[in-house]
Amino acid sequence: MPISIKMPALSPTMEQGKLARWLVKVGDTVSAGDIMAEIETDKATMEFEAVDEGTIVAIEIAEGTDNVKVGTVIAQLAGEGEDASAPVAKAAPAAAAAPAPVAAAAPAPAAAATVAPVKTGDRVVASPLAKRIAAQKGVDLAGVKGTGPNGRIVKVDVEGTQPGAAAPVAAAAPAAAPAPVAAPAPVAAALPDFGIPHEDLPLSTMRKTIARRLTESKQQVPHIYLTVDIRLDALLKLRGELNAALAARKVKLSVNDMLIKALGVALAQVPQCNVAFAGDTLRQYSRADVSVAVSIPNGLITPIITDASGKGLAAISTGMADLAKRAKEGKLAPTEFIGGTASLSNMGMMGIKQFEAVINPPQGMIMAIGAGEKRPWVLEDGSLGVATAMCATGSFDHRAIDGADGAQLMAAFRELVENPLGLLA
Repeated sequence: MPISIKMPALSPTMEQGKLARWLVKVGDTVSAGDIMAEIETDKATMEFEAVDEGTIVAIEIAEGTDNVKVGTVIAQLAGEGEDASAPVAKAAPAAAAAPAPVAAAAPAPAAAATVAPVKTGDRVVASPLAKRIAAQKGVDLAGVKGTGPNGRIVKVDVEGTQPGAAAPVAAAAPAAAPAPVAAPAPVAAALPDFGIPHEDLPLSTMRKTIARRLTESKQQVPHIYLTVDIRLDALLKLRGELNAALAARKVKLSVNDMLIKALGVALAQVPQCNVAFAGDTLRQYSRADVSVAVSIPNGLITPIITDASGKGLAAISTGMADLAKRAKEGKLAPTEFIGGTASLSNMGMMGIKQFEAVINPPQGMIMAIGAGEKRPWVLEDGSLGVATAMCATGSFDHRAIDGADGAQLMAAFRELVENPLGLLA
């Protein structure tokens, strides 16, 4: 039987996507790891790799097709020893995916899941190459965890397995009680034509997702906003000194790099703000992973600085530069932009003085950074002087974070920015 290649879920929030471009055609031979297609997800345009080897015998979904549901058969692959010229029966259309429950539970990290082997009757579903390697090594496939589509066992699953000792299969977790599904967001009415010259542009998958998720956030998450003024002179002075010392290593810290660190440390100091609301539970994170808003041509993406409180400023700077570059090129892996425990959005470089950012669920807060500017300031000795200052506004999910706790986080953040030597400890 040919292998059905299905529309993959390239992110935990992906329900459908656009098959932007095929990089293979009928008759092409592919191996595990070969790039087969480019798929536009709700987050970015990503490359789709083959997990089996064989010959493409049918393309079921034409490139450029939008709204292809996850699980839909998009191509057929004849495995080793199969007749690549034999006609392939059309697969039945995939059932429509049920709407994802909103705020039922904070999602687990995308990379943490392992899948038990799929069995059809008494047969374990594995690629021809995986079967051959298993036979050569004497590995029992019945106990091997499959990481391919729908739990299919592929080459990498058996290569590291010792002969005669397959990895034990984890017991399936008990099914959780179904969470209530929120009503779908209302569909915008068609715009009337007022006779004004115009062009109607189709929304990208990313823009549709941004519109849906931010609407859900503002409708379902009770936002509370807390704003503080923060003096930047000491941070700017330290930044200049550090950049002079790091010049030989070709590292140049930005103010944003230091603010990412400050938010990470503040979350570690005020852990009651490093949380996510999940219906009848509250998830308390023990590590501060800061999602940083980056503008890209098709919308917005939030690459993650993991363990922002534990990383040094140089590591944050080089890591953020790499993430931002690859984000604009559409080359981030899902684990690099899905997750995070809190977010930071900086519009200061665009001259925006102060704004209130929308929380990115299931996160519990986001920090909005305004522009630094010269202002009148009461100095330490009580005299009136001039200081460089900015506004920072925290948006908090009031279901999970009380105003007093949010105020503690804002105070900790301000203290770290105004006395930045604490960022080096």
